[in-house]
Amino acid sequence: MSGDDQEFLPDLEIQGASTLLRLLNQAGARRVLSAKAPELGIADAKPYPFTAVVGQYEMRIALMLAVINPAIGGVLLIGPRGTGKTTAVRSLTEILPDAEVSDCEDNALPSDMQSENARFLYPDCWEKFQAGEAISHYEPVKLVELPLNARLEDVVGGINERIAVQQNKIRLERGILARADNNLLYIDEVNLLSDEIVDAILDAAAAGSYTVRRGAMAGTYRSRFVLIGSMNPEEGRLRPQIMDRFGLRVNVRGLMDKEERLEVYRRVRAYRQNPNLFVRQWETESAIVREEIFAARDRLKNTTLADEAVDIGLRLVSELDIDSHRAEYTMFEAARAYAASDGREVASIDDVRAVAPMALRQRRSEFMVNFFEAQHAEDEHIRERIDHLMGGK
Repeated sequence: MSGDDQEFLPDLEIQGASTLLRLLNQAGARRVLSAKAPELGIADAKPYPFTAVVGQYEMRIALMLAVINPAIGGVLLIGPRGTGKTTAVRSLTEILPDAEVSDCEDNALPSDMQSENARFLYPDCWEKFQAGEAISHYEPVKLVELPLNARLEDVVGGINERIAVQQNKIRLERGILARADNNLLYIDEVNLLSDEIVDAILDAAAAGSYTVRRGAMAGTYRSRFVLIGSMNPEEGRLRPQIMDRFGLRVNVRGLMDKEERLEVYRRVRAYRQNPNLFVRQWETESAIVREEIFAARDRLKNTTLADEAVDIGLRLVSELDIDSHRAEYTMFEAARAYAASDGREVASIDDVRAVAPMALRQRRSEFMVNFFEAQHAEDEHIRERIDHLMGGK
């Protein structure tokens, strides 16, 4: 493969696509091969650039759609070790627009001040807001990673034991879910977490908030985050009801093309030799994608679905015998995000076609199809016996 950018188009027609889609589809550009790393004596924590990930178009598109439209419900990445799942997720923070963060103890934002009961719900923020003081600021989006050994109290929050012992006071402490508000929550090896923790996370993600009760004390916290999970199917499976709660599912395989695998090696080698220089080489592409995401989020507010796209989507769900109503919701929201990322305000059949596999592949259950068919046959048998008995009278 030459040093020029090359494109790989797996099943997706993207001619005339937006800058964002074209950049995500790029798998070429070997740029840094020989620079020596300076001896700074400090650890370098810069993530690998998202735009430098080779191939894996569907995975990158799914992650982009989820951050453009959080209503999709997050992404689940399934694949063997070493296929770039964690690398891609950790690189997202470098291409996301800054998030608005509250400066108040009540953790409220200016938009919350429009509520009729804001004076009572957020007294601290209300007084500052009415006085003309700023109650929020913008800061880079954070990636909050959930450790495998996390307890339920760590996830949802609980009583601060240190303050209780040292100061003899009872105070509720925010958990990981509350700290992930307006950020990304990443769960690696999600299939190894206990069921109660997974259920708590998924409920909080779906509702956008959750309540913690400890005795007479209670606190309600916002949890509006983009949920991303990854797992290796060799290490265990997820319950079907948990699988259904993730918006999109992507099957991530290792690259089979030898030129792509060679490019992976070259880029990883260059990144490890000099992370700072490698990241700088991709700053232009990262900045373009960041602006495209910001524009797509704004465009999404006015993006609608074409009637024929809705019709095809509903017929597809029906023909696949999918029972979950999350199927069409996720598919249509992903289609709107796909159109918005491509600079359009009307999602077409092609947009539905592009996202349908990611939105539907985990929701068709052969077990449930066979179960309902067996139930239908049993019902028919019962009715036949009733008719026979009635005819014999």
